[in-house]
Amino acid sequence: MTLIFSLWSSSYCRGHWQGALLADPAPVHGDPRHGVLRDAAPPEVPAFVKNHGLLPQQELQQLLRKAKLFIGFGFPYEGPAPLEAIANGCVFLQPKFRPPHSSLNHEFFRGKPTSREVSSQHPYAEQYIGRPHVVTVDFNNSQEFDSAVREIMRTQVEPYLPYEYTCEGMLERVHAYIQHQDFCVPETPAFPAANSSRPWPGGPAGPFVILPNSTGLGWAPNASAPPCWPPLSALQLLVSEEGQSCVEACRRGGLVCEPAFFRFINNKEALSRLEVQCEGLEAELNHVFPAFSAPQRECGLQKEPLLFSCAGASAKYRRLCPCRDFRKGQVALCRDCL
Repeated sequence: MTLIFSLWSSSYCRGHWQGALLADPAPVHGDPRHGVLRDAAPPEVPAFVKNHGLLPQQELQQLLRKAKLFIGFGFPYEGPAPLEAIANGCVFLQPKFRPPHSSLNHEFFRGKPTSREVSSQHPYAEQYIGRPHVVTVDFNNSQEFDSAVREIMRTQVEPYLPYEYTCEGMLERVHAYIQHQDFCVPETPAFPAANSSRPWPGGPAGPFVILPNSTGLGWAPNASAPPCWPPLSALQLLVSEEGQSCVEACRRGGLVCEPAFFRFINNKEALSRLEVQCEGLEAELNHVFPAFSAPQRECGLQKEPLLFSCAGASAKYRRLCPCRDFRKGQVALCRDCL
């Protein structure tokens, strides 16, 4: 059985994908999400789809346990239904967005104060679960879509629930947050003000060291620092390419961007240790800073900590990105966080 999950107004729901589903003898079921009545299928729903309308949770779970393939057609983003489907033994097939959806090209994000780019309907499932439970393809490529459906129908998968979505995983995460953070004490600035000429306070001339077998920087074990969590031992300072966000730069290194670390790399010491040549160093309100432009030898630090962003990107600048490792099945926590 194939179960389709989507807003039916999606353009993905019309056209070439129907051929792949019609060619397979398994029945196709739908669970539309725009308030249609159970016994009144909207005209957009193809005739070969059995429309269940809006199902109670228990009935939806029963349907998921019978299904093999769960298809999303691009919206809603990052909902819980794909995770429920995977936990019930379905394979989640979702569209790859080319280019990624953002406030620059998609109505849903337009006007929202974010520069985030969404690479697929459920980026978490794409990046941290992946095959065989999650298959992400270009739905505009009929051959790629057809091949994915046929591959899934031949594949046997077991129900899968990531550890961080279990009760134990959630409690482990909450325990770590509470145990290692003091919410009653104001956050101490890690460095002098971005436009200050004062040197780094403490022993070494700078707190950064070159990581083994890497072009990135880590925090020197003997460098002083205010209390911080995640621990600074997890910090890996990487440099993005022009036009690349810190989300993508960290991901390519098998890491995640950690916003809590921005305050530790927003300084001239980081630029100096990276051997960046700066003819000018300014502190500005710019969501891609700290960053630098190598051709112009321009360097910029972030003036307003509220503007620190993992998602921002600029064709002019290479960003300083505060990356960290993570525990498998518990992305919110670093390896030294427990």
